[in-house]
Amino acid sequence: MNDHSRRLELSLLFLRLTVFLVMFMWTLDKFVNPGHAAAVFESFYRIPGLEAAVLYGIGAAEMVLLALFVSGVLKTYTYGAVLVLHGISTLSSFKQYLAPFDHLLFFAAWPMLAACFALFVLRDHDRLLSLGKAHAPAAGP
Repeated sequence: MNDHSRRLELSLLFLRLTVFLVMFMWTLDKFVNPGHAAAVFESFYRIPGLEAAVLYGIGAAEMVLLALFVSGVLKTYTYGAVLVLHGISTLSSFKQYLAPFDHLLFFAAWPMLAACFALFVLRDHDRLLSLGKAHAPAAGP
């Protein structure tokens, strides 16, 4: 393995671990503070009145997805699902971007979305500490 490939794999691992960390904390919120999670669903996704049991179910499904994602398993599906979920989350916050200085932290969603996109398009190169099936990188310059 050349130095370029090693640096790419290390960068992708770091992206995968940090995207996991953020999404893991959002998922934990559904278990630790279901009232807050219900308010998020109502405010940003226009889904009112979610009961704690429903949030626990959503949280459990997300935990499974995130475990597969951070393990590098089924990359097309898990990296794709994380990209779509974070894309929905980012776009659902559109109103916050219209008052940027009242909601500066919401802008952190955009580089994370870019990280999710990079992981998805470079998934075959994300092999470091990955349990997923190894693919040979595409031939090219």
